[in-house]
Amino acid sequence: MGFSVFTPTRSLDGVSGFFQGAFLLSLFLVLFKAVQFYLRRQWLLKALEKFPSTPSHWLWGHDLKDREFQQVLTWVEKFPGACLQWLSGSKTRVLLYDPDYVKVVLGRSDPKASGIYQFLAPWIVSGTGYGLLLLNGKKWFQHWRMLTPAFHYGILKPYVKIMADSVSIMLDKWEKLDDQDHPLEIFHYVSLMTLDTVMKCAFSHQGSVQLDVNSRSYTKAVEDLNNLTFFRVRSAFYGNSIIYNMSSDGRLSRRACQIAHEHTDGVIKMRKAQLQNEEELQKARKKRHLDFLDILLFAKMEDGKSLSDEDLRAEVDTFMFEGHDTTASGISWVFYALATHPEHQERCREEVQSILGDGTSVTWDHLDQISYTTMCIKEALRLYPPVPSVSRELSSPVTFPDGRSIPKGITTTILIYGLHHNPSYWPNPKVFDPSRFSPDSPRHSHAYLPFSGGARNCIGKQFAMNELKVAVALTLLRFELLPDPTRIPVPMARLVLKSKNGIHLRLKKLR
Repeated sequence: MGFSVFTPTRSLDGVSGFFQGAFLLSLFLVLFKAVQFYLRRQWLLKALEKFPSTPSHWLWGHDLKDREFQQVLTWVEKFPGACLQWLSGSKTRVLLYDPDYVKVVLGRSDPKASGIYQFLAPWIVSGTGYGLLLLNGKKWFQHWRMLTPAFHYGILKPYVKIMADSVSIMLDKWEKLDDQDHPLEIFHYVSLMTLDTVMKCAFSHQGSVQLDVNSRSYTKAVEDLNNLTFFRVRSAFYGNSIIYNMSSDGRLSRRACQIAHEHTDGVIKMRKAQLQNEEELQKARKKRHLDFLDILLFAKMEDGKSLSDEDLRAEVDTFMFEGHDTTASGISWVFYALATHPEHQERCREEVQSILGDGTSVTWDHLDQISYTTMCIKEALRLYPPVPSVSRELSSPVTFPDGRSIPKGITTTILIYGLHHNPSYWPNPKVFDPSRFSPDSPRHSHAYLPFSGGARNCIGKQFAMNELKVAVALTLLRFELLPDPTRIPVPMARLVLKSKNGIHLRLKKLR
């Protein structure tokens, strides 16, 4: 019989050998990634050498922080047509802000840039379900065709009264404030109002979310996700999901996603419960026009199947975000633009008073009659576009009219903020001048894109414009908007245009 003898030295040698092997493997992987990084960067520098760029850090790229808009405007003036922005050492994008360049890209069918929009997935993707914002190809077209009837003018017309009711609730809250001369941060109120409108119009919600204290948790979650997603796109390390999920930002993002999903799940669950009642089901099917959620619930794909629960929630999450946050941004910045240009504000007020009188009734037909107010809204959206940029990942090379080319696989970003401030197409672009949008004013077809353009322009742009008009018209009848000179808003690049220090206005009650 033999005996096994434990030898400490041999055991230690084995452990030492394991760590040496692990170290060598790690060193090899680091060297491999370094070489890969270097080769990719060199290829990008060569392939995009005709697109200028200001100096950037080899690893961190252009570290613009919250000075992005200020820097962009200098690039627009310095580099005609397009330029490069380095996000990190081997991640770059070509910024386009010339209408001729933009027209070429939007005339193609390139997919959304996966390197950017993928970070929205935890928020507006449900399992295998994708909403219209993130879909591409055939499935995007199927969903787009399915949802288009929800924005038919026959459906939008009765929404005007609902919008007016939601705006009135917001204005009533403002009137009850103790100190009318004290500056008010308006975005919070406007965001709740637009959420209220979306819930009532698109999902037939009863009651008002503006009066529900729990609604603030959803709008705060959307605000957090807006910021966190933007930061993640810019980070050199957060592209790795493992690293991001272990970070404090990752934990905050998961919590915000949970709140957003609970909100949309509640909307869907409530409607499904209503439709389980046979009488309610028949009533819904007999509607001359169905609302957004009706269309989703009753829709059939080409194979005859209904939308999966995952596709359903993804579409609701997408519209809930895009339908309220972008519109809230637009309305808030329009209010600020009018507050800082009192002569235009007063002319809009006189126009609205001449058409609406006391404003107790706003109709679809009224919206087409407030022409000068509409011009002011459009000019404010030029200065402050709610969605500052949209990105595409080139599925094939593209060549622009001046001969410059971009190879396949590169991300191109249509810089709407820069496009709207391009002095080659907008003389004195920083000046608020509503006459730019008079009927006889010529304009390049792709110089003004507050709702993007091409086949993938915003499906709800008419809905948004109607809400903008209703909000501006009714607000001007009840308040004079005055700026707060101590807190001038600082535009801040995010998924949706926000202000670094909020949008503060003084509200002077008129009646």
